[in-house]
Amino acid sequence: CDVQNLIEILLMLIIALVGLAGNGIVLWLLGFCMRRNAFSTYVLNLAAADFLFLCGQMIRSLLQLISNFDFIYSISSPVIVFPYLAGLSILSTISIERCLSVLWPIWYRCRRPRHMSAVVCALLWPLSLLLSILEVYYCAFSFGGIYDHSWCQTIDFLSGSWLLFLFVVLSGSSLALLLRILCSLRKMKLTRLYVTILLAVLVFLLCGLPVGIEWFLVFWIQKFDAFTCRFFEVSDVLSCVNSSANPIIYFFVGSSKPRQNRKSLKLVLQSALQDTAEVDGCGGSLPQESLERSRSNLG
Repeated sequence: CDVQNLIEILLMLIIALVGLAGNGIVLWLLGFCMRRNAFSTYVLNLAAADFLFLCGQMIRSLLQLISNFDFIYSISSPVIVFPYLAGLSILSTISIERCLSVLWPIWYRCRRPRHMSAVVCALLWPLSLLLSILEVYYCAFSFGGIYDHSWCQTIDFLSGSWLLFLFVVLSGSSLALLLRILCSLRKMKLTRLYVTILLAVLVFLLCGLPVGIEWFLVFWIQKFDAFTCRFFEVSDVLSCVNSSANPIIYFFVGSSKPRQNRKSLKLVLQSALQDTAEVDGCGGSLPQESLERSRSNLG
């Protein structure tokens, strides 16, 4: 494959720079300027994964201009595969939790551990790091020689199985959430948080899925034709689009139909992650309509 495609490299660098700026703003706001809840903790970790992924893509794109592909692949693979797996795992967890909170709201609010978000993220990061280290150690550094080694095939199969499992979970939970919203007999209100999650999942399935297919099938492909090489090039560009799109989604959803002429970035991000339509059965804030109805009954 022609890895010295200057147009592809420049396009990836431009998209990555935009994504780094957007994810950096999200990291700053959620890390230092806002109080975090269950879902904003996941969003913070997802932004960190996207930031690391874009850094790895920038490093690889710059090295492609001065080095050979084998050397670039060995160096950049740990920095790219690790945040990709972490980001997919976190996004799947977000979709699962949102689905549970919609299908069984009372059970979810009453039984969910308080620090579950932080604990789950603390487990997903080391798991993704372990899989990426094994994948790179047994496969990437032997890319030019023994790609069909038994250990490489075993680790690649395990990584691919985990990737496939995450794709199935992400797609299934998102579809269940969408159907619950569209077919709800109670006409559940579509809040900004629902829109944010569904858009993020849609962008990932369109732009993030191809590069996952590329990485975990490359060692099973022995003949690279023009179509395969072009697919790899397009998937790399789309992966940068995927990691750069989430901050744009947050600020687009948060700034839609504003009540004020101008909003700070902090208020826009808070608006994108708000969920005011839920009724908390075990404490917490109730929707404004429920509060007004309670006050009128007391009167």
